Amino acid sequence: MGWEIDPILVALVLVNLLLLGASRLAACVRLVAVQGVLLGVLALLVQVGWSPWRAVLLAGGSILLKGIVFPRLMWKALRGAEIRREMEPYVGYTLSVLLGLGMLGLTVWVGGRLTLPVPAASHLLVPVALFTTLTGLFLIVARKKAITQVLGYLVLENGIVTFGIALSHEAPLSVELGVLLDVFVAVLVMGIIIHNIREDFDHIDADRLVSLKD
Repeated sequence: MGWEIDPILVALVLVNLLLLGASRLAACVRLVAVQGVLLGVLALLVQVGWSPWRAVLLAGGSILLKGIVFPRLMWKALRGAEIRREMEPYVGYTLSVLLGLGMLGLTVWVGGRLTLPVPAASHLLVPVALFTTLTGLFLIVARKKAITQVLGYLVLENGIVTFGIALSHEAPLSVELGVLLDVFVAVLVMGIIIHNIREDFDHIDADRLVSLKD
């Protein structure tokens, strides 16, 4: 099965690297949407021990929420914020990509040494899941704009979902769908917060919020 899902996993790696090097927020939203669609396709392909209806539900939920609903919410927040680029990130884009390559190498090394409770469908699955998780964490801490940090949260959750697809064949479907619902609520709340920050302070730089005083 590895030959079927490896192209999807390679595409996820490329999306992560593009996210690390992208300054245009609209491009970042599109890349996260592509990542959500790729995860849906991955859930369809990795069906070891799954019933077909479960795979279809998870794939459909991922594509609908991560590929359509979440990006639309982010687009709405982006239009309301009237901002197009992340101008002054904490870590520059070239350095971010270089660090991303380092994280990729680290996750390949770690993934090759992990003892898994069940065999993964591909030897790339766990390293890509770890790399996606680290990419999300990096975007959260290395970017200033609240929108980019929300996108980092989505990427982080995508990495966790990828790891779950690799290992949790026995997890109840209600738990997995519950996680998607939790993420939906979190993204909706964060979109409202971003809109309110923009309305009150005319910017969405998260680092400037530390200057607020009672």
